[in-house]
Amino acid sequence: MWRYHELMPLLDDETPVTLGEGWTPMIEATRLGESLGLSRLLIKDESLNPTNSFKARGLSAAVTRAHHLGAKVLSIPTAGNAGNAMAAYAARAGMEARVFMPRDVKRPFIRECELYGAHVTLVDGLITDAGRIAAETGKPLGWYDVSTLKEPYRIEGKKTMGYEVAEQLGWELPDWIIYPTGGGTGMVGMWKAFAEMSALGWIDPVKRPKMVTVQAAGCAPIIRAFDEGTEKAAPWENAHTVADGLRVPRAIGDFLVLRAVRESGGAAVAVSDEDMVTGMRDIGRLEGVSAAPEGGAALHALRTLIASGRVLPDDRVVLFNTGGALKYLDVLESH
Repeated sequence: MWRYHELMPLLDDETPVTLGEGWTPMIEATRLGESLGLSRLLIKDESLNPTNSFKARGLSAAVTRAHHLGAKVLSIPTAGNAGNAMAAYAARAGMEARVFMPRDVKRPFIRECELYGAHVTLVDGLITDAGRIAAETGKPLGWYDVSTLKEPYRIEGKKTMGYEVAEQLGWELPDWIIYPTGGGTGMVGMWKAFAEMSALGWIDPVKRPKMVTVQAAGCAPIIRAFDEGTEKAAPWENAHTVADGLRVPRAIGDFLVLRAVRESGGAAVAVSDEDMVTGMRDIGRLEGVSAAPEGGAALHALRTLIASGRVLPDDRVVLFNTGGALKYLDVLESH
């Protein structure tokens, strides 16, 4: 990821806090593509990042900046993977990590945070409740809050996904990017990256991928806002889904996600838990890729767009698998 350090929040005399994140493979999904009737399907497999998800990118950038700014204690509310990544990078930098999680989060997420020496607080409710308690606890103590869009640096890490997609495809962007969306920093970061690359003259200044935001049917505030034509998303009531990363009832950057989808001529698709688990299995069975439910959701969203005639057989499509299946094995048992 830090191959793009000139475009990252890093001064000349600073070194990044890194565990080797980024430059994840772009897999030609030939068998999966054939099953869908697509000739140019690719999977950007973020499960091979440290701590098994795309969250490593944003937290590497955020912890790097916090470290060089002199922060001592980091705080984050999380549904799972972001907490794991923050805890790992905090340990790497020699900083204290305070992680706030919903009480019903899957056990592997809790145990991995503890593995890296983080202090874990379990909260009744959802990630929004964890965020409120984290802020109430940490602000008086001067903790550095690295929650989504509470600081600007996680987006800077996530935008490297856009740079990698372009570089790995010979600086030609795909027709479609299918992206599972919780807090939305990945979508916002990639859209920012495309604007930067255009300004640098690295890519076609006009062509952009159609951006597809994918959410769980049981927690789809951005999908609802897109369908209703609103600029912001109302909080989702009674959020529920097996995909912890998609159980985000209110995203601070919702308006930026909606802007990217609309400006690109993209789409917004909600996916049931059953369909996302089927997608996990299909990605694994046909391509040998370990996909989290979020990746399975992206696959089903792609199926929906093919069925509606929006995605055509010769379109170049990049499907993002944002994390691995190992922390979700209980989902495979129950579905």
